Order: sequence, then structure tokens, then C-alpha cells
Amino acid sequence: MDYEYSELLGRARRWSEAAVAAQRLPLEQADWLAQLDSPIASSLFPQAQGDAGRPMIVAFMGGTGVGKSSLLNRLAGRAIAKAGIERPTSREVTLYHHRGLTLNELPDGLPLDRIKIDHHDDDARRHIVWIDMPDFDSVEAANQKLVLNWLPHIDVLLYVVSPERYRDGKAWRLLLAEGAKHAWLFVMNQWDRGQVAQYEDLRRQLALAGFADPLLFRTSCVQPDGDEFPALLVKLAELAGGHAMQQMQRRGERQRKQALSTTLRRLETLLAERDYPALQRQLETRWQRAETDLAAGLAWPLTQLAKARTEPGGQTADIKLWDDWAQTLFGDLLDDVALQASQAGIPPRPLRAALQDLRDTAGAKVVAQTELAGRMALLNPGSRPRRIVLRIATVAATALPLAAMAAVGYQVYFGYYRGASGLGAYLGSDFAIHSGLLIGLSWLIPYFLQRQLQPSLQKAAQRGLQKGLQQALAGLWAEIGASLRREQQENQRLLEQLSEIAQDCAPGEEEHIAKQSLLGRALPDREPA
Repeated sequence: MDYEYSELLGRARRWSEAAVAAQRLPLEQADWLAQLDSPIASSLFPQAQGDAGRPMIVAFMGGTGVGKSSLLNRLAGRAIAKAGIERPTSREVTLYHHRGLTLNELPDGLPLDRIKIDHHDDDARRHIVWIDMPDFDSVEAANQKLVLNWLPHIDVLLYVVSPERYRDGKAWRLLLAEGAKHAWLFVMNQWDRGQVAQYEDLRRQLALAGFADPLLFRTSCVQPDGDEFPALLVKLAELAGGHAMQQMQRRGERQRKQALSTTLRRLETLLAERDYPALQRQLETRWQRAETDLAAGLAWPLTQLAKARTEPGGQTADIKLWDDWAQTLFGDLLDDVALQASQAGIPPRPLRAALQDLRDTAGAKVVAQTELAGRMALLNPGSRPRRIVLRIATVAATALPLAAMAAVGYQVYFGYYRGASGLGAYLGSDFAIHSGLLIGLSWLIPYFLQRQLQPSLQKAAQRGLQKGLQQALAGLWAEIGASLRREQQENQRLLEQLSEIAQDCAPGEEEHIAKQSLLGRALPDREPA
């Protein structure tokens, strides 16, 4: 789909405004779009007239005293523009157009009653609007700004010089800067004082500016007979009619799209070069140091907390696990995240805002996670293998003595009935000692294992608290990483939106304009030297 330049520029500026509001695009980069030409010639006219039927905008431009206003007055056949001694300080813009033409608000927010407007009824000139702009090199700096505000609306610039001032520096620099954006016709006015050498020198200067065969006319408002002013009007009428005007409009549209596309590609590069994975890797090293420092610094309160939880009458209210030191260390880490993001060209403010909630809740999260792990450790103290062996030892402490006593009883009972006569010998001291040792060892060994395997509640609580602290710190780092990923996703979303606008902004193939044609002669054939 072929989008209009104004629509594309509006989309791009709405995108930049949203990105700036979200603090994901610096103002200086958003200004790249603000500096593009937003007004165009067609914006001077009501939409109902349409671009195809709009008149051509022709502006007289040049230095002080070269006779721009005199030429417009000559065209009108009466004095409609200020000339002479009043001119250098005048901020007035004079418009001269057909009475039947309707104009919108004019550049710089000036309503029609702030601009001098004069009309004519010549239908032969209906398709041209003439503008006499302030002197670009006048003593009034506001005049230069006014000229620059009008330039995007201009189709054809009549660059007027005099024999004495045809090398005017300020206006010439404007020509070099604006060369490819407009069609140019050149007038050496006051030719009654001019010389052929000056005319030829001006042609050489124009050749250096990219005009191999410039449309250069010699005029004189003092001695008009035989000058080239009528030929100038003929050429302008030819440009205003039909195909040449359409070519100028298409060319201007393409150039504006090209400038917008270039700016959008610069912004795309800016967003694409934001290396979030590299920032993540840099922060991992910083986090490992901070995590080690936190674990070491919180070891003592963990020990005190474990001791207080397992001793009778222990008080935990006075033990602060996440203290001001820990909060300061963690806050410094988050500040470092924003600092490194800024150094990497990543907008720091959204990241800082995303991490603010984590900064405020980190202490509560660490305390809650650590406390929970400590309580769980007290419910099931010791490791799983140790608990299994302890259960076996507990069962054995009952089962083995019973089994030993049953075995001794069996020997006593059946030995007595088998040999009553030898009963005294059967119950001798050896049997009694061995039976006692058997029963004692069957009880003592499981009991010893129980005592040795019984976990220390304080140690179990401390290990649980340490595990909880490790999990809590890992959770904090995971949240930092999640914030980075969200910022990366948002940056990618903005980049995709921008790329879509940039794709729609493709200017297309440049239309060929023959250099020998009238419009070809009015356009520079190369970049100025």
C-alpha cells in the first residue's frame, strides 16, 4: 500500500511520543523526527481541492536589495510588496494569487490576517501562487526563521541576485543545503547595471552547485524593455501546467519519504544495538560478588536466629535478619544495574522503575523465605538418609533386646526340661555372663546409634535458614533477570512497530526526469560540490 508522507510522519511521531512518554527513547533521538518537514505545499489548500489541482507555489528568495519585491510588483502591475528602504527590517510575507483560490492557515501558526495577501483575476495565472519572502540576509534574525518555516511549502524558488550581490554568502549556503528539495529558477535582476562577465561567472557558480544548464534570466525593472522577464513567466507557466507539476509533487513526496525512511532506520539501529544479553552477563559477575557478601554478612544473624528458635525461652524479636547493611548492599546493586544499562545505551529509567518494587520488598521476601525454610527444617531435622537410619535404630533399640531375651529364655526353658539333673551346671556363670552381654549389647548398640544419629535442632535450624537464604537470594536474582527480559521484550516490541512504519515508508523507484526537459534543468543533476 502506498502511504502518504503526512500519514507516515504522523505514525512515526506518535510512536516516538509514546516511546518518550515510556522513557524508552531519549528526547534528542525523538527530535530527529521533529526536525523533518511536516508541512507540505498541499497543506496550504483545503483538502477538497485535492493535490492534483492545487496551484504551484513560487517564492522570490534572495538577499537584501536585489529587487525581489520590485519583480513581484512588476508582475502584479502595482505596488503590492514593500520595497526599497523599508525592506531590510520588514517581517512581512506577501502572497499574490487568484481571487478564487482558498488557503488554509499558513506556516508558523499565522492566520491569514497576519499575512499580507493580494489578489488578481487573471485566469491565465490561476495555477501559480506567488510569495515574496523576507530578505534572508536581513538584520532581523526572525526573517531567516520565517524563510525556513516557509521552505517546505515551496515548489519553485526564484533565486534573485543582482550584479553586485550574486555571490551572497547566506543565501548561497541555503541554496547548497536545500538544492535537491526544490525546483530552482535564477534571476539576475538589475541587469541594466550588469555585465556579461558577471552573468557567466554566475552560471559557473550554479554549475558547481549542480545545475549544468540552469534556467537563468536577466531582468531589469528600471529598463524592462527587451529583458527576459516575459520568458521567465512563460517557463513558470509551463512548470505549473500538467506533467511537470505532477512530477514535482511525486518527486517531493519521494524525497520526504526517503528522509523519513533514513531517520527511521537510524532509530531502528539505535534500538537494535541495545545489547540486553551483554548487560545480563555483566550483572551476573556483579551479582555473584554481592551474593557472596550477603551470605557472609548474614551468617551471624542466621546463627543467632537458629539458636533462639531451638533454646527454651529464646527470643527472636531482637534479631534482624535483613538489616540496613543488607538493604544498602542490595540497593547499591540495583543502582549498578541502572548505571550499567545507561552505559550500554539501554534506557535506565524504565528498568529502575521496574526494580523499585523489588528494592522495597526484597527484605520481606528474604525474611519470609528464610523463616519458612527454617521451620520446615525443624519439622524434619537432619538429612533423609540420616532420618532413615535413625528410625531403624529406634526400632532396633526395642526389637534387638526383646530378641536377645527371647533367645536366652529359650535356652533356659528348654535346657531345664532336657536335663533337670544338670540344671545347676547349665545355669553356670559363663551362661549368665554371656546371656547378660548379649542382652546388654542388643540394647546398647541401637541406643548408641540413636544418640549419635539424633540431629541437633540448632544445627538443623541453621542449615534450614541457610538454605532458605540461598533460595531467597536466587529468587531476587531471578526477578532482576525477569525485569531485564521484560525490558528487552518491550524494546523488541517498539522495534517491530518502528520496522513496520519503516517498511511502509519505502520511497519506491526514483522517477526519471530527462535532464534536457524544463523540470530537469530546474533541478540539480548531482549533489552540490
